Amino acid sequence: MAEQDNSSFTTREALFYHKTGRPGKIEIIASKPMATQRDLSLAYSPGVAAPVEAIAADPACAADYTARSNLVAVISNGTAILGLGNLGALASKPVMEGKCVLFKRFADVDAMDIELNTEDPEAFINAVALMEPTFGGINLEDIKAPECFIIEQTLRERMNIPIMHDDQHGTAIIAAAGLINACHLTGRKLEDVKMVVNGAGAAAIACSALIKAMGVRHENVIMCDRDGVIYRGREHGMDQWKSAHATDTDARTLIDALDGADIFLGLSAAGALKPEWLEKMKDKPIIFAMANPTPEIWPEDAKKIRPNAIIATGRSDYPNQVNNVLGFPFIFRGALDVQATAINEEMKIAAAEAIAGLARERVPEEVAAAYGKNHRFGTEYIIPAPFDPRLMERVSAAVAKAAMDSGVAKAPIQDLELYKMKLKARLNPTTSVLTQVYADAQANPKRVVFAEAEEEVTLRAAIQFRDFGYGTPVLVGRTKAVMDKLQELGVSHPEAFEIQNSADSPYVPEMVDYLYKRLQRRGYMERDVRRVVNQDRNIFASALVALGHGDAMISGLTRPFAQTMKEVRHVLDPKPDGVPFGVHLMIGKTNTVFLADTTMNERPTAEELAHIATETAAVARRLGHEPRVAFLSYSTFGNPAGRWLENIRGAVQILDRENPNFEYEGEMGPDAALNPAVMANFPFSRLSAPANVLIMPGLQSANLSAKLLRELGGNTVIGPMLIGMEKPVQIAPMTASAPDILTLAVLASAGVVK
Repeated sequence: MAEQDNSSFTTREALFYHKTGRPGKIEIIASKPMATQRDLSLAYSPGVAAPVEAIAADPACAADYTARSNLVAVISNGTAILGLGNLGALASKPVMEGKCVLFKRFADVDAMDIELNTEDPEAFINAVALMEPTFGGINLEDIKAPECFIIEQTLRERMNIPIMHDDQHGTAIIAAAGLINACHLTGRKLEDVKMVVNGAGAAAIACSALIKAMGVRHENVIMCDRDGVIYRGREHGMDQWKSAHATDTDARTLIDALDGADIFLGLSAAGALKPEWLEKMKDKPIIFAMANPTPEIWPEDAKKIRPNAIIATGRSDYPNQVNNVLGFPFIFRGALDVQATAINEEMKIAAAEAIAGLARERVPEEVAAAYGKNHRFGTEYIIPAPFDPRLMERVSAAVAKAAMDSGVAKAPIQDLELYKMKLKARLNPTTSVLTQVYADAQANPKRVVFAEAEEEVTLRAAIQFRDFGYGTPVLVGRTKAVMDKLQELGVSHPEAFEIQNSADSPYVPEMVDYLYKRLQRRGYMERDVRRVVNQDRNIFASALVALGHGDAMISGLTRPFAQTMKEVRHVLDPKPDGVPFGVHLMIGKTNTVFLADTTMNERPTAEELAHIATETAAVARRLGHEPRVAFLSYSTFGNPAGRWLENIRGAVQILDRENPNFEYEGEMGPDAALNPAVMANFPFSRLSAPANVLIMPGLQSANLSAKLLRELGGNTVIGPMLIGMEKPVQIAPMTASAPDILTLAVLASAGVVK
């Protein structure tokens, strides 16, 4: 199977991504107010004297007065960068920054990348050991074997904080979780299985060690390297780490070792496992082919020989991906929260068992709805999806408990259930669901019409849409202008893009006929229709979608929202059951708020408000949130009285009659909808928690609020997202960036906004 060519993405869009705006992927943000002189005096001198003295008297106080207990160092010397090899410490920095981002994104762990310019293990060890006062944990990354074994073991002995080389143990933990479930499905017991490990690098040795710690017997594991089986007495190509996994066996080749094996665990090279060799394995073989990007055997090739095999890979485009992001953020989260002095075998096993247990559970409806898939435990779902929001709670709590039970926790948690609740609330579910939306778009690619393809921002978004596999971009513009711009942006094969030019498109006669029938009684002559089809890109693009030549459309960069919408409405109608409207999605660190209607309806009626509330609640649910709707007003339950409340009260009464499956309340001020302290003054309110869907009383207040929040709030803003058209159409702000346009295109393509 040919590997997808992502060279254009890696050389162009990846560099643009890392360079645009603030270079790199991380920044430091103050967590305390810094607005006044008093704030600065407390933050530095003389205010810092008090915590300094407290920590000097009791070092444990550092967890209370500094960021140390939530700070991890991601450290490398660049000797084994991803699959790229030894490219040096400085070249490893983008990867280490990326790891820091994953720590923050998945587990709210602050991480700092450190690149050490040395290949001397002793110098590396000394440098890291001296940093113990700064960090609560150390994540070692991309260090070649065998130095990585020496470095990790020595640091674990010298330092009193959690140390983990993720390339070893992260892979081992996720693979172990998958093996637990594969054995469960096939009726095997770990203590009875026979396993072949192909590969003897850091990850393979760590996998073997962990699996043996979980019950697989040493004599039942045969490890192979490029020279064949690692057996007792072998001298060539051996070291102390390989010798630890040598067994008494007559097998000398991988083919010999596979005879009667239950499990193949591959951490080696592409194509190392030939399909015909699978016939030597037992019934229902378990095959973990984890070489990346090309596995030891392609799953479809393995299934041809052994249809009942359970197969896992390291790839996201096949079921059962062994992905380290399922483990390391949550392992460190649990270790940090109990101030563990180490990450021991008990904690690793607890993590593996928690991950395995999560895959066996029924996926909650809200998670399934957010993912767009009904995951169910079985041969193609033995490892949870990487963006399952329950991982934070389950894995971190299991690791914390194992740390306490094994005696390495300096700050034991007294109430584990309360701790789980805090973990669950720590991250915003929208971030994980949006990532899954992108995966769903890749699984179900659509044709999206980019109406302003001569604009560089639009074209960058379209290139990413194609290169990331979300679907086919249909570029609307003058052919030569678009081709020239593609070449300027470094696209290697611009002719591969589909360009629709109204000057020569074969669809123009069909468009004119369709549009003339719509507009002939609205003052348009046929020549008028032909002119607007030829000259107006929004009308031309809308007609492509109306006639089925595209599945969705995005525009907005060159004209105000209202003008673009007017042009689209010449061609496309709203859905018959309501009015179109706009939603802004405000994504904060720990919460998401849906704000509607921010674009369309100047003074909506009670019926329109009720419709907007119902449809926005549906969008919120598709994005992983249980909607709680608040109808906002300057008045909270009649105080103060006013003239403009009847439409809001009427909307509430309509929902009372319809009995929708979400919470709603109003009329109410923003503080009564969002602030728990103010909410407590109204015990009769039907909202069980702060609202996350805010229905504005009119366009003026809604549009002003959305733009103010975008400029002043500091949160991520998506939108406006256009809801309620007969075909998926999105109109981006004129100030939108390429990522903004890409996000709207994917949301439209995936059917999240419709």
